[in-house]
Amino acid sequence: MQWYVLQTRTGEEEKVKSLIRKIVPSHLYEECFVVYHEQLWRRKQQNFVHVKRAFPGYVFITSREPEALFFCLKQVPAMSKMMADEEFFFLTVEKEEAEFLKSIMNENHVICLSYLSTDGKGNIRQISGPLKVCASGIIRCRFGKRHVLVQLRLLGEEKTVLLGIVLDEDIRQELRYGKVEAPIEVPEEYRIPSVLGAEKITRRAEEQPMLFSGDSIVVTGGAFEGMPGMIYEVKNHKAKVGIHLFGQNMTIEMPMETLRKRG
Repeated sequence: MQWYVLQTRTGEEEKVKSLIRKIVPSHLYEECFVVYHEQLWRRKQQNFVHVKRAFPGYVFITSREPEALFFCLKQVPAMSKMMADEEFFFLTVEKEEAEFLKSIMNENHVICLSYLSTDGKGNIRQISGPLKVCASGIIRCRFGKRHVLVQLRLLGEEKTVLLGIVLDEDIRQELRYGKVEAPIEVPEEYRIPSVLGAEKITRRAEEQPMLFSGDSIVVTGGAFEGMPGMIYEVKNHKAKVGIHLFGQNMTIEMPMETLRKRG
């Protein structure tokens, strides 16, 4: 089954998909879909999962009869006008490109969030989820924005795609859906797939004792790894820690996962 792309105006992808499903005989194609991806947005100490178009302006369609399909599309006035205005294209997706897209999408043609574990210094230790397939293509990580930029090949060209990620601290919080552009039903609460290591993270959190103000700790990650200190305040999965450095007492904010209780 060969994959093709119908290129149209951004924002009209679902309209084109619906039109094709209404007017094109079903025997001329197998699937017609728009690819979406999940992004994590953090607003006012809350996390929301948005589902947005991954390739704006692209509608994918699979067919064994591309010539008959293209001829049928040309007979539709709306399609014919877009083709004449050079705003609508019928392009072939290479087999390797199609296999790659299939490997990172779910059954709803959505590229889900990927899980990243870091060493506290910005270096990646573990990757789970769709991003694992294309880790070698990562060109930039924006941990604060909860996404990475990946370079991949599509339609014979190098393209940069944004893929959403979750970190340890996100898995421990409640995640809810925000803006969902995809025509799919979603529950109110977002459930982290087990493939992202949620069970592992939860188990690690349960095994590690809770930390509170006044606890003596040892820093287990980051620039101050191995140093002892005391927690002054705990807020939003971070702690203000007092340490003695260069002959002075200093207070530094650190992620809770980089701290271990002493004794």
